[in-house]
Amino acid sequence: MNQSKRELKLNYKTTLFISLAFFSILMLWQIYNTYCPYFLESFIGENKQYIIGVIMAADNIVAMVLLPLFGRLSDKTNSKYGKRMPYIVIGMILAALIFPLIPLMYVKGSLAGLIIMMFIILCIMHMYRTPAVSLMPDVTPKPLRSKANGIINLIGYFGPIIAGVIAMVVKYNEHPYIPFVIASFCLISACIILIITVNENKLLESVKEDLILGEELSQSLNKIEEDKPLSKGDKKNLIILLLSTFLWYMAFNALETFLSLYCKNVLNDQSLSGTVTIILTIASIITFIPSGILANKIGRKKSIMIGIILLFVGFFGSAIVTTNPNINNSIMKIIFFILVALAGIGWACINVSSYPMVIELASRKNIGRISSLYYIASMLAQSVTPILVGLIMAYATGYKGLFYYSSALSVLAFITFFLYKENKEKVEYLKKGLFEHFDND
Repeated sequence: MNQSKRELKLNYKTTLFISLAFFSILMLWQIYNTYCPYFLESFIGENKQYIIGVIMAADNIVAMVLLPLFGRLSDKTNSKYGKRMPYIVIGMILAALIFPLIPLMYVKGSLAGLIIMMFIILCIMHMYRTPAVSLMPDVTPKPLRSKANGIINLIGYFGPIIAGVIAMVVKYNEHPYIPFVIASFCLISACIILIITVNENKLLESVKEDLILGEELSQSLNKIEEDKPLSKGDKKNLIILLLSTFLWYMAFNALETFLSLYCKNVLNDQSLSGTVTIILTIASIITFIPSGILANKIGRKKSIMIGIILLFVGFFGSAIVTTNPNINNSIMKIIFFILVALAGIGWACINVSSYPMVIELASRKNIGRISSLYYIASMLAQSVTPILVGLIMAYATGYKGLFYYSSALSVLAFITFFLYKENKEKVEYLKKGLFEHFDND
């Protein structure tokens, strides 16, 4: 192993600017998940949750085609603007223009129009999602990707915070346009900043030597070589990572999809979903950087396992507390908020290290394709889980079963991820030497 003393340093400024694309995706996603179920319920009715789940999930099936398609296209693109930026810029502009048409269809009373606009906006978002998330590993050496991903998530999750604040003060049936117009304004602003600050080709040239050294320090079981298939062990690890990703996204997205209706129908407080979203997001945000450091100190696998445990505690505790009629309402909310915060901390530990672990198995020529596999797993989960939990709630548990469902999937994710095999030699070397030899900031 080449233990070069040459420093590897993360470019914080560039990483911050790159994170704006992720910020826009998360903000749109949160606005979409908060308000679209309300719009659909107004047409469909309160006792047909599974139909809402089908509609919320159906568009994601298209994403499983678009994610690898645009991942591969961007891998092969070679333009004067770079290989990722053209897709990012065009996607952000189109999303900003189309997004406000969703509430327009609701106001006009057109269920078909609403579903079509939801479908179009998700297609646009997935057109630039893979290029957007691939840009960070393109320009970041492998050992620094957990740290960079912590910053990406830190900035990105301000999107859901803004969306949560909006949900607290804007009722879906009073001012339906406002959340979507604000999101579009933020999209355009982020796009302009990206265009001004990120020169992709110039950036790639400046980090060329760091990327080569980063390949030597990869935590994969075997050396990742361009144009060669993964080794048997690394292929098994990739499958385990993708299956685990599928399971924990099933757990988390069930809450994203039905949280607003859970608060309305179980807790009898529609605005509470905005508060919960803010707490969940803030807990994640303040954990992103520490969890990146934790991953370097104890290894990515242990960091994620801790995250899954916290996710389970938050979900299962919430299930018990919010459905117990003997607990005072004020006390219930306090405990509920604490448990939600724990879930947010766990989710941060999972997210900061899981994506870097997947793209650790990519060469510099196929980052977009491998990234798309990660997001296919997450999108497949988001296609399946609204339907499945919707059916369970409609025919068995009612909305009260939501948190129990997510708790069970967290346990399955832990069991699956436990089978992942680390390269202990590389992990121990980086734990002892990454900050000593490289970035001491």
